[in-house]
Amino acid sequence: MKGVILAGGTGTRLYPLTKVINKHLLPVGKVPMICHGIEKFKKAGIEEILIVIGKQSAGLYTDLIGSGKEWGVSVTFKIQEEAGGIAQALYLAEPFITPGEKFVVLLGDNLFEDHLITFVQAFEKQAAGARVLLKKVLDPKRYGVPVLEKDNIVLIEEKPEEPKSDYCVTGIYMYDSTVFETIRTIKPSARGELEITDVNNVYASKGQLTYDILDGWWTDAGTFQSLYQASGRLW
Repeated sequence: MKGVILAGGTGTRLYPLTKVINKHLLPVGKVPMICHGIEKFKKAGIEEILIVIGKQSAGLYTDLIGSGKEWGVSVTFKIQEEAGGIAQALYLAEPFITPGEKFVVLLGDNLFEDHLITFVQAFEKQAAGARVLLKKVLDPKRYGVPVLEKDNIVLIEEKPEEPKSDYCVTGIYMYDSTVFETIRTIKPSARGELEITDVNNVYASKGQLTYDILDGWWTDAGTFQSLYQASGRLW
């Protein structure tokens, strides 16, 4: 199975740290943030990796990661020309994925404790569709919140006033190759971006969105506080 890391974006919540460098190259513990995602893939047996990056710091990415040989993986880069949403960035991976193939997607600023291997194996056995990883949180209003029905998610509500569960959808997704056709069917949101929640809700409406729950810690290291906390855990 192949892996895709989405590492574009402008990192506005971490400004001015991100004024001259992409946030995924900021240090978390002893290594740049992007390295943690590569290591998670390697430990899960995923050795073919595409990293979608913005134009900012593109040269630094290639200097740091190169071909991926240092990690025992093969890395390819793709440039996202403008900020158009997570789904738009994911769409750029279509040439990297063979029709009928399944793959795993990480948002580059999602840092977590669990190993991916058991989740990947579960998705390999899934007939079709998508799978997402959830985490129980104290403040689900801040996130996309799943409405659960047995083993499936029937709907994801984005930042709901009255959450229907205590879980949030993390930035760890698994898809089959039909996801690219699904992305072609959705329209930009009010903020002009292609939203990954809309993509996932297409699968949910078909009864094809399953889930697993992370046991260990998880954070979206996109703020000063969460970046600091992640650094302490990964030192």
